[in-house]
Amino acid sequence: MIPFNSILLGFYPTPLTMLTSLTRHLAGPEIYIKRDDLTGLAFGGNKTRKLEFLLGDAKSKNCDTIITAGAQQSNHCRQTAAASALLGMECHLVLGGEEPSDFNGNLLLDKLFGAHLHYCGNLRKGEKIPEIVEQLKSNGKTPYIIPYGGSNSIGTLGFVGAVEELKIQMKDKSLQFSHIIFASSSGGTHAGLMVGKALYNIDTEILGIGIDKDEIEGMTLEKFIVKLANTTARKLNLEMKFHKNDIYLNNNYLGEGYGIVGEAEKEAIDLLARSEGILLDPVYTAKAMAGLIDLIRKQQFDKKDKVLFWHTGGTPALFPCASKLV
Repeated sequence: MIPFNSILLGFYPTPLTMLTSLTRHLAGPEIYIKRDDLTGLAFGGNKTRKLEFLLGDAKSKNCDTIITAGAQQSNHCRQTAAASALLGMECHLVLGGEEPSDFNGNLLLDKLFGAHLHYCGNLRKGEKIPEIVEQLKSNGKTPYIIPYGGSNSIGTLGFVGAVEELKIQMKDKSLQFSHIIFASSSGGTHAGLMVGKALYNIDTEILGIGIDKDEIEGMTLEKFIVKLANTTARKLNLEMKFHKNDIYLNNNYLGEGYGIVGEAEKEAIDLLARSEGILLDPVYTAKAMAGLIDLIRKQQFDKKDKVLFWHTGGTPALFPCASKLV
């Protein structure tokens, strides 16, 4: 149990099951899935785990307003808006692009949850948050800033705890995974899994599939994740130090760029839907699954391996992409 302020927002443990049909179709290692698309808050997703600690911290500091940033179809923003509504807190979302004429997918849900939307053109990673914070303070609000993707040492605690949850499930099912594969974007999930692996002594390779080539805080994603893992370990008073060689981030599956659905992503969405009845999102999990499929086809895993795909959610983003998928 992580000893920090947190508020329960999701339903746990999320299911852990084998993808029997997909395993048979690819004729490779056994493939399992961790269903964080079923965390329960606003169509679910991995950000719920981070928000439990972030909003717990906001409440402990008597903040009444939450502000965060992302792309217009941000899963993080959607779950932040839902969590804020649940807790009776005002929510401001700082989004990229211009206000659309038609609201759908995550953006529609943001509106339904009552979030205040601020459109910032090419700036989708919170560059205008300080300006908006000052406006909120002048109006008597006490804002709490959640970083892009909820990825700081507080939010990352959610995925340290997720490893403890996984360890219990593995013991109950007599499973040992050789690899955990997931979409790596803002860094918090990746860093949390690294710290959790070390803390709970999980003998598993953590393999992140890169989704976005942009830097974070002026650093490459690899450097940011290592820094975040170390700051999270210090927050937990753990005597461990992570280095560049401790991280595996595969950037070979960026495709045509962030949020662009290519043929690999289409195949991954179609294959998992038709073989298992499970939906991926077009931005994150489709890219990660496309990477996993390709690695299996290139025989990067042993047949005796057991590979876990961590489904981080995001399915509402499918709907704005309908014309690209059918």
